[in-house]
Amino acid sequence: MQLRASLRAVLFGAAFSLAVAPAFADDVLKFGVSAPMSGAAANWGIGCDWVGQKVVRQINDNGGIRAGGKTYKVQLTTYDNLYTAAGGAQSAQAMINRDGVRYIVQSLGTAPVQATQSLSERSGVILLTTAWGKTIKGPKFPLTFTNSNTPYEIFGPLFALVKEQHPNIKTVALLNPNDATGQQAEAQSKLEWGKLGVSVVSSSFYERGTTEFQSIATKLAATKADAVDLGGSAPGDAGSVLKELAVQGWAGVKLYPAGTGSDTLVKVGGKSAEGVYMGQGADFSGPTATKLQRDLDTQAKQALKEPLNILQMGVWDGVMAIKAGIEKADSIDPKAVAKALSSAKPNTSYGPVGYGGTATYGSPQQLLVPVIITQIQNGQTIEVRRVKSPDASGG
Repeated sequence: MQLRASLRAVLFGAAFSLAVAPAFADDVLKFGVSAPMSGAAANWGIGCDWVGQKVVRQINDNGGIRAGGKTYKVQLTTYDNLYTAAGGAQSAQAMINRDGVRYIVQSLGTAPVQATQSLSERSGVILLTTAWGKTIKGPKFPLTFTNSNTPYEIFGPLFALVKEQHPNIKTVALLNPNDATGQQAEAQSKLEWGKLGVSVVSSSFYERGTTEFQSIATKLAATKADAVDLGGSAPGDAGSVLKELAVQGWAGVKLYPAGTGSDTLVKVGGKSAEGVYMGQGADFSGPTATKLQRDLDTQAKQALKEPLNILQMGVWDGVMAIKAGIEKADSIDPKAVAKALSSAKPNTSYGPVGYGGTATYGSPQQLLVPVIITQIQNGQTIEVRRVKSPDASGG
């Protein structure tokens, strides 16, 4: 695949793909995606770019975006943030200062998002993200919105379902990456497990880029916890941990709250991935998916050789959210668009969805998509329960 081949040739922090620029440059809106295109989470970023080019093509082929009496075409570029703060800072500089992007329609990873946000907010750039950090939203950050659910929406329903299906769980061991994503996930995990009367007997962190997980798994297995919660780990890392846990003979309940699907987990972890509960997985080929989601998923399996996940589908939703905000504001000024977004109902891949989350974040900056809890069964991502956002009628 051309995109995969390009990954080997592109330097740190560079743009990975560029939609063909429409003929009239003055009437082009530049959208950006900040995602890991290399490392253990690269499959997330590659899919994000693919979805982004699909939705941009649809918009451009159907008349573009109208505002202020003009019609605009869209150009989308994806940048590698390496899933690190340093990568986020460098990609933000490239997007905002070098390329003039004023709408970041998707950004992955709390640490790179925090680095991006420090520039985007003061530069008047809208930032849509999947980052798990609670501290990136609120009245202090009026230009930042979230495309998909975070621990504050996911962990409560996920842990409650697991406890319901495994009532004998009394103890849990936590493992997270040692960055902003992992640290905030750990704090929320402790809170939600505590509500269920489950004791956290161990909480460990590892560095992004770790390739050897035997000693980490040995420590986890030694806790003899009833369950292991892999928090905000990347897919390849989670698969490696599960594989090593199986070697250690540990056979408890496995949770991967950041899990977006079975593909990478099964490739890396093999049979040890069986039975894992995930909080960000979705079966976009199943009956609960919309026709649009099923069509995109079918095409992705041919182009990417794997199904789409929630983070990747969020790029479609992010682009459509910006389109809705621009058209509602009748302006391409990002600040006007951000004000319009709080009460807009973008036509997302799930259908019309509004914004909410004021009780959690202090302002309506959370796109109210459903929480989809899945489990790996026979190597496939199977939906177990779908939970509607408690304030989905708001927004």
